[in-house]
Amino acid sequence: MRLPVLYTFRRCPYAMRARWALHVAGVALRQCEVALRDKPPAMLAVSPKGTVPVLVLPDGAVIDESLDIMRWALARHDPEGWLTPQQGSLEAMLALIASCEQDFKPHLDRYKYPVRYRCEWAGADEPGFSQAHFEQGLGFLHALSQRLSLQGGAAGEGGGFGLFGPQPALADIAIVPFVRQMARHDPARFAQRAPAEVGRWMQALLARDDFESIMRKPAAGA
Repeated sequence: MRLPVLYTFRRCPYAMRARWALHVAGVALRQCEVALRDKPPAMLAVSPKGTVPVLVLPDGAVIDESLDIMRWALARHDPEGWLTPQQGSLEAMLALIASCEQDFKPHLDRYKYPVRYRCEWAGADEPGFSQAHFEQGLGFLHALSQRLSLQGGAAGEGGGFGLFGPQPALADIAIVPFVRQMARHDPARFAQRAPAEVGRWMQALLARDDFESIMRKPAAGA
């Protein structure tokens, strides 16, 4: 029996969220860990844009957007109801995920990798440019904090910790890998400046056994 093949990179947040949904959905597959500086010709042949994740199905169909992979997997089996939040709708979750990608991810990239955007500095030095984008990124975290507060507080506050109800759903899983990136770049700054509700929400999700499973290093030769 041929299995789907997932081209992935362990630390990529897009690949993380795809692996997480595939794992929870119980999709049997073969993973190919990609070296980003030496991408497999087989992956480039089916997805010339050269970014992970890429899921190649047994019939040859290719899904090369992480959110599409998540929705494909969960449409097959969604044991935790990630596509049907307890509050709000799938459309509202997709809108928040789009906001993460459009309003948060660009600032996250410039905060973490300011040298890549030297042409945008406009007279600012590297630390100042990075700091300015950290501040911009905080705006999205405060929006998440407001949502968490509306849901009754983050984990440990006597309520749920999901963005769309007491339990995590698609939006939580799709967004938290990017928040994790920000937190890991400068943990002390994140702990001092990020809303406490967001920190607790992130830690609760990252403490799940299934997240630990999808973050294990692949075996040699895998």
